[in-house]
Amino acid sequence: MSNTDALPAEVTCTASAFTGVLHAREVPLGGPRALLVRRTLPQRDRSLIGAWCFADHYGPHDVRGGTRMDVPPHPHTGLQTVSWLFQGEIEHRDSAGVHAMVRPGELNLMTAGAGICHSEVSTSTTTILHGVQLWVALPDADRDTDRDFAHYAPQARDIGGATLRVFLGELANSRSPVHTFTPLLGAQLDVDPGAAVTLQVDPTFEHGVLLDEGDVEVAGTPLAVADLAYQSPGHRELHLVNRGSGPARLIILGGVPFREELVMWWNFVGRSHDDIAAYREQWQANDARFGDVEGYVGRTARLPAPPLPNAKLKPRPHPTS
Repeated sequence: MSNTDALPAEVTCTASAFTGVLHAREVPLGGPRALLVRRTLPQRDRSLIGAWCFADHYGPHDVRGGTRMDVPPHPHTGLQTVSWLFQGEIEHRDSAGVHAMVRPGELNLMTAGAGICHSEVSTSTTTILHGVQLWVALPDADRDTDRDFAHYAPQARDIGGATLRVFLGELANSRSPVHTFTPLLGAQLDVDPGAAVTLQVDPTFEHGVLLDEGDVEVAGTPLAVADLAYQSPGHRELHLVNRGSGPARLIILGGVPFREELVMWWNFVGRSHDDIAAYREQWQANDARFGDVEGYVGRTARLPAPPLPNAKLKPRPHPTS
């Protein structure tokens, strides 16, 4: 998914020891009849959880009235995109030649590396669109790696009071085979009504818990839908309680703190203003860095980059967890 903000704000992020709950802000996903998504990362209080650098939560949207997802070919650098659906279906095409469907409970992970472009369109049979779109920053040593794509459908496991699907990393004796460039965790947890669940977690990781639906407390703190609770490294357990009479659904993110400074603007992750300016110029010039998407039929051939801000983009200092 693209960050389609026409005027993406420049945010000077200072080092953070934030350990509370991040509340989402609504962002239109392009066009006059845009889908609204709820964005929890990045924020001034916290830019990253591990290498997770971007988190959008959207839906459930009824897309039968013409508000379907239609994101034209757009670029990425220095990151991996993680697509995870609860309902609906999205058609993915990219300049590595991949044509795939994103379906509920199935991971699609695209590695941009030095540069890629892709399109995302909800299918004609989709009536409800509901899911999360996540980005992972690549470490400096790997940020110019080759384009790649991975698909994985994790098995659902009953862990007593909850059902777990681990799509990246390892949790509760479930492990994803999908390669990541830094130690990461990504999982969906469906918690039974009234159930309390304690997960044994890696104490070197920081964790985030994103609430999709339900009435949930994380470590004693209640969450609203689209809230993202943060837990710092040093904890060996993650405590979750479903206080409601219906099921609750959560996304759990984790990783070792990412200690590199980043410049993240529009759809690019780099290390300096000059990196970002060069990526933008190359995208606008249709440079071979990004390639071309074959087979996309939509509202425009490619998404133009917004203008750079008048000020020089600054790195995001890493958080002090």
